[in-house]
Amino acid sequence: MKIIDAHSHLWLRQDTVVNGMPIRTLENGRSLFMGEIRQMLPPFIIDGRNTAEIFLSNMEYAQVTAAVVVQEFIDGIQNAYLSDVQKRFPDRFMVCGMCEYRQPGYLEQARQLIGQGFRALAIPGHRLQTPQGRVLLTCPEMMSMFKLMEQNGTILSITLEDGTVQIPEMEEVIQECPDLKIAVGHFGMVTVPGWQEQIKLARHKNVMIESGGITWLFNSEFYPFKGAVKAIREASDLVGMDKLMWGSDYPRTITAITYRMSYDFIIKSDELTLQEKEQFLGLNAAHFYGIETDLDLPYIKNMSE
Repeated sequence: MKIIDAHSHLWLRQDTVVNGMPIRTLENGRSLFMGEIRQMLPPFIIDGRNTAEIFLSNMEYAQVTAAVVVQEFIDGIQNAYLSDVQKRFPDRFMVCGMCEYRQPGYLEQARQLIGQGFRALAIPGHRLQTPQGRVLLTCPEMMSMFKLMEQNGTILSITLEDGTVQIPEMEEVIQECPDLKIAVGHFGMVTVPGWQEQIKLARHKNVMIESGGITWLFNSEFYPFKGAVKAIREASDLVGMDKLMWGSDYPRTITAITYRMSYDFIIKSDELTLQEKEQFLGLNAAHFYGIETDLDLPYIKNMSE
């Protein structure tokens, strides 16, 4: 089974500010995160470097063929590092660039990133608050950027505010840019009321949904995440399984579970057919992102087996 991760993160060091609160890499996998210390990475990553090489080791162990690397403001803008990752591992990663959308001038930044070869741009739509208010997805500069992306075949990877706040804006973006390919992340923030409205965006031809963070959202029930499986089943009933993609939200989710556990609860579930599992775990992402990597990654037994 080809397995492709549609939502992951990489960074060399977290050193940024979000909503006036600092985020800094510490040691032993910990970070200062908006006023408190959080376990951002597994504790054995003592230097805090969330590198492509460590991720590739996890991918090989879990038999994951390729991964889409998105970006988030809480990690800082990682364009330089991700560009290097794409050049060194073109068959294993597809990386998203990210602009500083909270300040004017990001249209030109987007133009430069596309010119540098980024095939996708990420927008943390749930973190667009500024002292002047929230940056609207339909503001003139943002719409100009979306049209530029549409013209260049650049994919949009976006996470939205909880619930339905940004649904009307997304509907307008989709109407104005009907050929813009869009992946909506975090499975619509599935544990928050109104999540189904985000899923329904995938009824438009070029919109997909990815499940990055779904094990985090269902962390209270923990493995085997039966609530997450039921949500995937419900989303499939709303838009079709061909519109849904697996994403891990690596590495944040593997402070609680292993990387393999972030998808094998799908494989072991009897709520989905084999064809649906193959679509969700890899085939849909391969088609949407144009990922052609085909590797034979054998299963390696654990010492405990």
